[in-house]
Amino acid sequence: MESIYRLKHQDSSSLARTGWIDLPHGTVRTPAFMPVGTNGTVKGMYHDQVASIGYEIILGNTYHLYLRPGMKVLEHFGGLHTFSNWNRNILTDSGGFQIFSLSKLRKIRPEGVTFQSHIDGSRHFLSPEDVVDVQKIIGSDILMCLDVCTPPDMEYRKAREAWLITKSWAERSLRRRSEHEEFQGKLFGIVQGNFYKDLRKESAETIGSMEFPGVAIGGLSVGEKPEVFSEFLAYTTEFLPYDKPRYVMGIGSPDYILDAVANGIDLFDCVLATRTARNGSVFTNQGMVQMKRAEHEFKDGPIVEGCPCTVCTKYSKGYLRHVFKAQEMIAGMLATEHNLTFLYLLMERVRSAIERNEFTEFRRSFLREYYGT
Repeated sequence: MESIYRLKHQDSSSLARTGWIDLPHGTVRTPAFMPVGTNGTVKGMYHDQVASIGYEIILGNTYHLYLRPGMKVLEHFGGLHTFSNWNRNILTDSGGFQIFSLSKLRKIRPEGVTFQSHIDGSRHFLSPEDVVDVQKIIGSDILMCLDVCTPPDMEYRKAREAWLITKSWAERSLRRRSEHEEFQGKLFGIVQGNFYKDLRKESAETIGSMEFPGVAIGGLSVGEKPEVFSEFLAYTTEFLPYDKPRYVMGIGSPDYILDAVANGIDLFDCVLATRTARNGSVFTNQGMVQMKRAEHEFKDGPIVEGCPCTVCTKYSKGYLRHVFKAQEMIAGMLATEHNLTFLYLLMERVRSAIERNEFTEFRRSFLREYYGT
């Protein structure tokens, strides 16, 4: 089996580690946060801005891209990299979570999933093999298996049924991936098992032992309490292989990111940074700040001292508040660039702390300032 992960340094006080993931469009330094570009764009950003911040990988979403622009368009343009003018790495989610979110608009069977488009109501069927084929057309550098994502209150019997379907789909996905010998994308398996430890253990050990070059942890950050997230994240990672990259899906707040890093996670993504930015909330070292509030009307200076983003180097907090209140498009663009810059610089600080064997103290100090405790 091909190895794509190289360990650089293991922190002496935690499971945190630094390393590299070697992918078709370049090497990704880890741990790394990945901005979400669901429809082939990170909302409010040009791709060259995302690259200039330093990001080496972004996300696209198979479900959304399958529906719009559709596979014929992406095939015509030679995949998402050329279509969107992004020459670095792309990870695509399988769409399993989005289909899970459709609730009454979908039906899951062992053969695959039938769902109704949220755009026009049209009906579609996707098998795990189809999802691999779609991501091949997209040109994903990391592609994900179709999986069954489950809510936190699911009864045991149904949770086990869902995990067994996910397992079967993982096996089928691997077989289909092996048929595309010329395709360079790396297929990751997804651990499920809901919030039952025996299912989590079985899933982590099973997916981890299969011929996947990387493993994702799914089914967390789906509405459970933070302490439950932390418990099941730590428990699940116990059973993952050390020599494969590990990805936790759907986390983007600094406390969750640092929790993941402390448990040896290498990759994570979330829409939080961009979505909250468009609504006026920005990251600072003292926590999230809502820039629409009247208290910022006459404030000079940057959001974060020393931040190299556009709003922090060229504008005042008072100006950012003004363009938000005036509902100008530039407001969300400036705030989005700031939030993505903040998270990128946070990950640089995290990697540095790990390599100094000081991650545990860094995490404690950062969160103390962030939450003011």
